[in-house]
Amino acid sequence: MSGLAGRFLVFEGPDGSGKSTQMARFIDLAERQRLAMCEVREPGGTHVGEQIRQCLLGHSDEDMGVLCEMLLYMASRAQLVEQRIAPALARRELVVADRFVASTLAYQGAAGGIAREDILAVARIVCRQTSPDLTIVFDVDERTAASRLSPLLDRMEAKGSAFHARVREGYHTLASEDPEHVAIIDGAKDPDTVFESLLALLRERLA
Repeated sequence: MSGLAGRFLVFEGPDGSGKSTQMARFIDLAERQRLAMCEVREPGGTHVGEQIRQCLLGHSDEDMGVLCEMLLYMASRAQLVEQRIAPALARRELVVADRFVASTLAYQGAAGGIAREDILAVARIVCRQTSPDLTIVFDVDERTAASRLSPLLDRMEAKGSAFHARVREGYHTLASEDPEHVAIIDGAKDPDTVFESLLALLRERLA
């Protein structure tokens, strides 16, 4: 895994895809191999970002428009890139992120209806020259994903099956448009098989 120094990896997928489990396993392996690493999550990862996270994902009866939602995610991301991601990459650390711009394109774009061009225009301001070397999407169908979710759903998880079907379609579109930087892994298999697929992908793409 020495070839991962200075790389930027993003773990993505619909809610219930198992990405958090696989990310935790990967981080544990990287730590055991003493790889210098920066682990971040979205939204959040900074003092300001964690406050935005509470606003975005907390249970609330107050309606939030999708444009407001997208801009809040981007505001958290701007702080994260400036304070943590860009400095870590400059130190040649491996950056591992739980979600990044692909989530916005899938959730607020494909599922929420905001034009892809508008999201990318904001992302260019927010991220500047910082972009993932590889975005890994853990793919599961809506029924499997729903069976894995906690009954205490956050705002995004509770948006319904039709919404999450569009999210999944959005991720597949991203992978088909940019296969060099976006890869899909079948997340419906058992966790050990999924993890082996992840390691094989990393050896193939980033070794």
